[in-house]
Amino acid sequence: MQGRHGRRRRGWMRQQNRMLEPALLLLLHNGPAHGYTFLDRLSEYGLVEVNPSVVYRTLRDMETRGLIESSWDDMSSHGPPRRVYRITSAGDTMLTSYTDELMQTRHMIDHLLSEYRDHMREYHGDDS
Repeated sequence: MQGRHGRRRRGWMRQQNRMLEPALLLLLHNGPAHGYTFLDRLSEYGLVEVNPSVVYRTLRDMETRGLIESSWDDMSSHGPPRRVYRITSAGDTMLTSYTDELMQTRHMIDHLLSEYRDHMREYHGDDS
């Protein structure tokens, strides 16, 4: 029996997956990068425990949709060639859309939390 904690964890993982694409686009907006760079830096955006296969699958999907492009880099590595990803103009436009949506969502969340705090103060008789 998984219970409430299992559902909460799945909900958190869904939230992380929704944030993965905008985070990848933002990282690429800073400049081209190898896949391992994403795995190292996603935690900066609160994306922890992201399965590497999910990251690479998302990158492939984003490339198919024209948001990013990639090429093989066999010069800067002493090992096997690595794929280097770059954001496209369509990806830049999508990043702007994501940030607009996130700001709208943040406004809704801030409003909901403010209403909750006000309600709880009244409910508990807090005048502070």
